[in-house]
Amino acid sequence: MVAPLSAWPWENFGRFKYLLYGPFLAKVVRSRFQEDGPEDSNWCLHILIICALRGLIHQLWSSYSNMLFLKRNRRIVHQGVDFKQIDMEWDWDNFIILQALIASIACYIFPFLENLPLWNTKGFIALLTLHMAVSEPLYYWMHRCFHGNHLFTHYHYLHHSSPVPQPFTAGNATLLEHLVLTGIIGIPILGASLMGYGSISMIYAYVLIFDFLRCLGHCNVEVVPYQIFETIPFLRYLIYTPTYHSLHHQDMRTNFCLFMPLFDSFWKTLNGKSWELHKKISSNLGKSARVPDFVFLAHVVDVSAALHAPFVFRSFAAMPFSTNLLLIPLWPGTLSVVLMMWAWSKTFVYSFYQLRGRLHQTWVVPRCGFQYFLPFASEGINKHIEQAILRADKLGVKVISLAALNKNEALNGGGTLFVNNHPNLKVRVVHGNTLTAAVILNDLPKDVEEVFLTGATSKLGRAIALYLCRRRVRVLMLTTSGERFQKVQKEAPMDCQSNLVQVTKHQAARNCKTWIVGKWITPRQQSWAPRGTHFHQFVVPPILPIRRDCIYSDLAAMRLPDDVQELGCCEIMMKD
Repeated sequence: MVAPLSAWPWENFGRFKYLLYGPFLAKVVRSRFQEDGPEDSNWCLHILIICALRGLIHQLWSSYSNMLFLKRNRRIVHQGVDFKQIDMEWDWDNFIILQALIASIACYIFPFLENLPLWNTKGFIALLTLHMAVSEPLYYWMHRCFHGNHLFTHYHYLHHSSPVPQPFTAGNATLLEHLVLTGIIGIPILGASLMGYGSISMIYAYVLIFDFLRCLGHCNVEVVPYQIFETIPFLRYLIYTPTYHSLHHQDMRTNFCLFMPLFDSFWKTLNGKSWELHKKISSNLGKSARVPDFVFLAHVVDVSAALHAPFVFRSFAAMPFSTNLLLIPLWPGTLSVVLMMWAWSKTFVYSFYQLRGRLHQTWVVPRCGFQYFLPFASEGINKHIEQAILRADKLGVKVISLAALNKNEALNGGGTLFVNNHPNLKVRVVHGNTLTAAVILNDLPKDVEEVFLTGATSKLGRAIALYLCRRRVRVLMLTTSGERFQKVQKEAPMDCQSNLVQVTKHQAARNCKTWIVGKWITPRQQSWAPRGTHFHQFVVPPILPIRRDCIYSDLAAMRLPDDVQELGCCEIMMKD
C-alpha cells in the first residue's frame, strides 16, 4: 500500500500536468484584454515568472553539471548518471507546480500580498533573521526525522535513491517532503510580510536564491574555492558546499543542515571529513583523473543534433533522437555557439560510460557536419584530430576510434595521414568502417538482387560493394571516375566482377528499390528512386526524408550490451 502523501496527485498526467498553470495564464491574459479583469492577476503573473525562473535555474545548473569538459577534475562522485536515475528524476519539477498552487491560495488568504511594494530593505533583514532563526533549525530537525526508519522507508528514500547527486535530484522527493519544505520556505516570506516589511523583490530573491543554493548542494561539482574559508574561517559554518552535502548522501547520519553547517556543528552531526575533503577536491590535491581505455572521437552532425547533448537538455538526450519542433526557436542561438566553437573551442570530453570494467569516453571535435565540406576548413579539422590523437597517446589511451567524417577518405585517408606522420604512436587509431558495413549489410533483405550505391569508391562503399558482388548481388556503383571503379572491380574475384556496374547518373537506378547512400543526395536526386524504395545510409549528415512513399533507415548503429553502466545518452549525436 502506498504511504499517505507519498505520491503526487498528477503523477499520471504526464506532460498534461503543465495544464495546471492554465488558470494562472488565463487570469493574466484576461486582465490584459479586459479593463475590469481580476485584480489578483498581477500575482498570477508573478507566480508564472517565478516558476519559469526556478525551472531555468535548475536547467542551467544541470547543464553546468553535465559539462565534463569544464569541471570533470572537480567532480565529487565520479560515477555517471544512468537512464535509471534520469527516469527516476523525470518529474523533478512537481514541487514548482505544488508551490505555485499553494502561493495562489496564500494570496487569497492574505490579500495584502497583492499590494506589496517593489522594495523594502527592512524586509530583507527580517527575512534573513527568520530564515536563520526558524527555517534553518526547523529544516534540520525535520530532515533528521525523515531519516527515521518509518519516514525514510516510506518517503525520504526516493531522494537518496539517486546514486549521483544532480541539480534535478534536489527536486526529486515525495509530496509530503515538499509540503514540509514549502512551509519552511513560506515562514520567512510570510513572517516578514506580516511584519509590514514584505516586498516583491524580497519574494523573488528568497525563492530564487533558495533554489540556487539547493542546486549548488546537489550539483556534484565543487565550485566553492577553499581559500575563501581559509581567509574567513567562520564562513564555512554559514554556507555549505557541494562536497559538504555530498557527504550527507554518502553518510546519512551526518550533514543534515539546509544551507548552514552551523546547526550540524551545534548538534554534533557535522561530518569530520567535510573541510578536508572540500579542500582536496577544490584544489585537486592528490587527484589524477582515470585514463579512458577507449576514446570515440566524434563531431557535431548538425544544429538539431547539437541540442541532443546531455549538457543542453538531459531528458531530451535520454530519448531516441528526433527533431523536436519545440526546440526550433533555439536553433539560431545554437548555430551561433557552433560558429563560436569554430573560432575558439578545442576538442572536448562529451560523455562517458563503463563497460565491463573499462572506461569509454566520447571526445568531440568542435566542428559541425557542413564544415567538413568546406575546402578551407580541412587543415584546421585535421589539426584538431591530430592533437586529439597525440593527447590520447600521451594519456595512455589504448584505442581511439575516428567517427563519421573524422575518418573521411578525402580529409585524411581514413586516418592513415596521422599514423604515417606519427609512426611511434602507442595508441591504436581505428575507424568503424568494418562494423558500419556489417550493420548496413545485415539490414538488407536476404533476397536482394540489385542495389544502387553512392559513395561507392570510398573505403566503406568499396567494402560493401565487394561483399555484395560475392553474394551475386548486382551493384550499381555511382562514380564518375572510371579509374577508381576499375580499381575496386579488380579486387573482386573474376567470376564476380560482372556484378559490379559503373553508373554516372542517379537516373540509372530508377528501377532499383534498394539504395545504399554513402554520399549525400538532394531531394531532386531522390526523386529518381521508384515508389517503395528503401534508403539505407552511412552518410553524415543523413539525407532529408522527403519521400513519403519510401523508407528511410537511420544511420548505422549497434546496440550496447545490457551490462553497460553509467550510460545516460540514448543516442550519441555524432553517429558513426
